[in-house]
Amino acid sequence: MSASVERLFEPFRLANLELPTRVVMAPMTRNFSPGGVPHADVVEYYRRRAAAGVGLIVTEGTTVNHPAANGYPNVPRFYGEDALAGWKQVVDAVHAEGGKIVPQLWHVGAVRRLGTEPEPSVPGYGPSGKVKDGQVLVHEMTRQDIQDVIAAFAQAARDAKAIGMDGVEIHGAHGYLIDQFFWAGSNQRSDEYGGSLANRSRFAIELIKAVREAVGPDYPIIFRFSQWKQQDYGARLVETPEALGEFLKPLSEAGVDIFHCSTRRFWIPEFEGSELNLAGWTRQLTGKPTITVGNVGLDGSEFLAFFGNTQEVAQPSGIDGLLERLNNQEFDLVAVGRALLVDPDWALKVRDGRLADIKPFSRESLATLA
Repeated sequence: MSASVERLFEPFRLANLELPTRVVMAPMTRNFSPGGVPHADVVEYYRRRAAAGVGLIVTEGTTVNHPAANGYPNVPRFYGEDALAGWKQVVDAVHAEGGKIVPQLWHVGAVRRLGTEPEPSVPGYGPSGKVKDGQVLVHEMTRQDIQDVIAAFAQAARDAKAIGMDGVEIHGAHGYLIDQFFWAGSNQRSDEYGGSLANRSRFAIELIKAVREAVGPDYPIIFRFSQWKQQDYGARLVETPEALGEFLKPLSEAGVDIFHCSTRRFWIPEFEGSELNLAGWTRQLTGKPTITVGNVGLDGSEFLAFFGNTQEVAQPSGIDGLLERLNNQEFDLVAVGRALLVDPDWALKVRDGRLADIKPFSRESLATLA
């Protein structure tokens, strides 16, 4: 590794948020919280990474208090005394190691399936509905439903602040509820929440404003968004820097402090004619700090290892290109996903030049909380 790692391990400051390093743990769903409550093994999972040089932990997706928010088994929730008490233990453990932590607040929307916990009879909720053979698979959200979900996010943010979380991240990416409103294909509404991209962004803007009002002016709000989707890696919400700027401006003005720009490969240029990735363009267009993410520290085969044969592995890779971009101030923070999931000491090994000691990622890694 020839590029300097110093900036990756410099502190980052934004108003009241002070991070010891610029390494961020990306949110990764783990399904290890039966009943929606994070227990001792989850506490230790996050503590280990804070102890090993991760400056900011963004938790796995945590569901807000709405009957259709959850889409998967054993996902933690961010409401109820028992779950919040579990998260308070996580917060205290991370802080004791000198790290910072924010919950990712999540509603899965229309991808929810009937039979999913905790309320099996509740269908998915989305901007547009879906009925098959007379059965409602996706409930088209009314204006009251929209306000109820917004209120649930605002309350979750209040609770995050109350238990000592260092901010919140709003999950607006990857084809889940907020993102479903952004896309014309999933948002066929004819009211003020549908039609133009400006109208389709209204739900997110109102939600961000409500969260800002709930937590006050100085509490950090991170917003995660993406162009690509789980269903379509080549999807594009906007095609030009100008359109991206028009999309981001009202979100920024609504109260976003940091944009978490989700890409599959951080080194892929977002638009022709420039080497800037999505985080680079977002920083340039908004003037707000950005988090880059996407295959950091792996050799590019992580999706084969994740979805394919259990014997496949994704090998660690160098990060010279990443460091060069970071040193050029294209973005401010670096989120590490599967490389950090399998090796809690990833940051320390990078700092000390021990890349050969970093563990490879395999699907078997998902079976435990390392």
